[in-house]
Amino acid sequence: MLELKKASKFYGSGAARVIALNGVSLILEKGDFVAIVGPSGSGKSTLLNVIGGLDRLSAGEVLLDGQRIDEFSENQMVGIRRGKIAYVFQQYHLLPSLTSLENVLLPLIFSNDGANPDKALSILKRVGLERRIHHKPSELSGGEQQRVAIARALVNNPGLLLADEPTGNMDQETGRGILTLFNELNAEGRSIIMVTHDPTIASYAKETIFMRDGQIIDRKRRE
Repeated sequence: MLELKKASKFYGSGAARVIALNGVSLILEKGDFVAIVGPSGSGKSTLLNVIGGLDRLSAGEVLLDGQRIDEFSENQMVGIRRGKIAYVFQQYHLLPSLTSLENVLLPLIFSNDGANPDKALSILKRVGLERRIHHKPSELSGGEQQRVAIARALVNNPGLLLADEPTGNMDQETGRGILTLFNELNAEGRSIIMVTHDPTIASYAKETIFMRDGQIIDRKRRE
């Protein structure tokens, strides 16, 4: 379970202070698939980043499975991101000099399990890229690169997947394929929090959270 208690994030001070998050409280149960929507500057990406420890809170708390993680050191958060939480970004962030298989192997190299090519290959097969394992990012389409990024995020078997505009650089058909994969991962028990500006994309989630001016203004559960 993930819980935010009056989470706030400020940038600057005095008259120049910008409030990115303003006292957000939120509970997400295991197995939820939530879309966070809102206009640019509404705080949706900041919310995702404080959950993943990429941004530090100015006030409030973030608890994961009952453990307060907003006070963790960076080394402690690295440990959390290696096992419990994983990111999927809009820009993929694949290393251009490495093949698909090598990119997916990276998290394993830095984990306690060590490099395990069979595990990485199994995940790449799971996302339909078993024939592209030796291709570098420049040799892949945008949808294929995103699937490599998803495989890299999944290789350490995280319970919570954070996705920031995961289909933002794709055509509609390719984006639907990624979202269908997210639904399959969620059906297997994985929790997903996805940031998007598109209501159609948000409709794939079980619940949509609407944000404006750093606050949650509404929540709607899919029937």
